[in-house]
Amino acid sequence: MSTPSPVFVAGTGRSGTSQLADILGEHPLIHRIPIETRFIVDPGGLRDLADALTIRCDPIVGEDALRRLGDMLTVRLPGRLGRDRGYTVPMAIGERHYWDAVGRLWSELVACTYDEAVPAAGARHADWPAGPFEPQRHRRALPRYFSDRRDLLTILRRAVDTMFGGAAADAGKPGWCEKTPFNLLCMDFLWELVPEATIVHIKRHPVAVVASHVDQPWAPSTVDGALAWLKPVYDRWLTWKTTADLTGRRYVEVRAEDLAADWPGQRRALFARLGVDDHATRSTFEPHRLDNRKDQFDPATRGYVERSLEGVIPAMGYG
Repeated sequence: MSTPSPVFVAGTGRSGTSQLADILGEHPLIHRIPIETRFIVDPGGLRDLADALTIRCDPIVGEDALRRLGDMLTVRLPGRLGRDRGYTVPMAIGERHYWDAVGRLWSELVACTYDEAVPAAGARHADWPAGPFEPQRHRRALPRYFSDRRDLLTILRRAVDTMFGGAAADAGKPGWCEKTPFNLLCMDFLWELVPEATIVHIKRHPVAVVASHVDQPWAPSTVDGALAWLKPVYDRWLTWKTTADLTGRRYVEVRAEDLAADWPGQRRALFARLGVDDHATRSTFEPHRLDNRKDQFDPATRGYVERSLEGVIPAMGYG
């Protein structure tokens, strides 16, 4: 079978995205980027930059987008270990591939730089000289304006290929898989950036997703808080899906419960939809790992969650 297309894994979070990405990464043709890279869809990443240097471009908006991307790529991602894996993004991708891609971006995205004079802190009150440690210059960067958005996307795609493709090549695999749950809400941009990509959306019963969010240190610890976190995600996703044209798109939707109920058969079907041969992976979906949320809520709380999500649950394919 042919080399697999790039794969993005998407979901609400706590729906099985990590487990699914691990499984895909155990296939001999697919390398899993072992961390949520975040620089494509997060605020300040490539998705924001694409608008800031095209349809929203002016010197202020463009510089702000460049500065936020620079902070993300050179400060935040290299300096923060992943919560679950213990890698920084450059470590997960490979330092050489990461910094090669980042270094090339600036020459392709920046039209020019210059130094702007910064007045001394007391300049408005008297003729005070700048203090010995006050910055006297502020570095500014003017963005390139891309009247043809495709030119910018070519540059951004090349950076992604350098990072993810390089990491896959180091692993001896021709394809790659990247998992960030909120890829779910950015599918249009992901296909704009990587037209041949397959996006795999893994779903789990919304009540179980709420229950799991309540137990996470990064999410609200109350049911109402978890609902406030998740309800807009579900609403945005369902609104998008009713209007999106998926004709010709490589989109795969699976339910975690179905994968657990018939893992060998569902695995074969999943790999077939990705265009690769079946492979018996070490990781699996198992019923007991999904059932552990069934009794987390008492009947009254579960009923409250179900009423709060009464339109979402059937729309996501659950009774």
